[in-house]
Amino acid sequence: MAPSPEIRSLAEAREALAGKRVWLVTDGKMGDLVPGLGLTERLGLEAESRVVASRRIFTAFMPWGPIDPREAPGVAGSPLAPPFPDIAIGVGRRAASYIRHLKSASGGRIFTVFLRDPRSGARIADFLWVPLHDRLRGPNVMTTLTTPHRFSPERLASAVAPWTPDGRPVLGLLMGGTSKDFRFSPDDEMRLIAQLRQAIGEGWRLAGTPSRRTPQSVTRALSTLCAETGGWFWNGEGENPYPALLARSDALLVTMESTNMLGEAVATGRPVLGFRLTGKSRKLDEFWRGLVGAGAARLFQGRPERYSYEPIDATGIIAVELARRFLAHRAGQGQI
Repeated sequence: MAPSPEIRSLAEAREALAGKRVWLVTDGKMGDLVPGLGLTERLGLEAESRVVASRRIFTAFMPWGPIDPREAPGVAGSPLAPPFPDIAIGVGRRAASYIRHLKSASGGRIFTVFLRDPRSGARIADFLWVPLHDRLRGPNVMTTLTTPHRFSPERLASAVAPWTPDGRPVLGLLMGGTSKDFRFSPDDEMRLIAQLRQAIGEGWRLAGTPSRRTPQSVTRALSTLCAETGGWFWNGEGENPYPALLARSDALLVTMESTNMLGEAVATGRPVLGFRLTGKSRKLDEFWRGLVGAGAARLFQGRPERYSYEPIDATGIIAVELARRFLAHRAGQGQI
């Protein structure tokens, strides 16, 4: 059996996986699609989205239980209908059961990948990636500080700012909101506006975008503040300027309930200033301490800071490791 070739770079990983078919198995949530798309795009692959929609009785027992029988590969209309792919990437609690099923249904041929902790152990897939602040470990588990995302250096370099420069440094506002562990309280809103007024007084210009989780009152207050001070805030029309805010801001203010937004922000190498919402989370605190320890992030207190650090982007590193594991898997099957 020939050993699998060593993959040392993203370019070599792309070459090794060229032409391979990939399924991205999720229940359709954008938060689950993004890391999978980030990895496959970085590898130059076009993922086929396979959305599963198990009935409630089966969902209740996932990720440990079986898949919904009506979505089994041999059933008409199944999202898992053959021909099977070379690689199947699952993200989300429902997808864990389906990734395990695909491995069995393909006779072990499919190389299975799972992103984040499946809550059912590391044996669920051939290769797993989990964030460093999760506890799952194993010989087939890779951990990194930040999450895979879609903002490659090439995509950031091509982003065009929707605002006209006026000579002032730009503080990009990446606004999240209510989540499982945090909420954007009225006191948070008042504190944010007061601190942003301080930043404006020190010569900064605001540019920002809300998310679907941002309270309407916060969106209105920020829109008004930007309009009054010569800033720019997305009104929801046209394409979201999020990539341009990442690429063209001089510093980034990010609400701290979202590890995804914080991870995307530190991939730019620009100062990342965290604004904490009401709530608490052990995982978030561990993640934040990691960013601060890496010199990438600081707490926002009304005065934007200018500093530099090497961009932190784990997406390419994870992609290279995925390619290595895939080739080793194929070699073990005698297919290399």
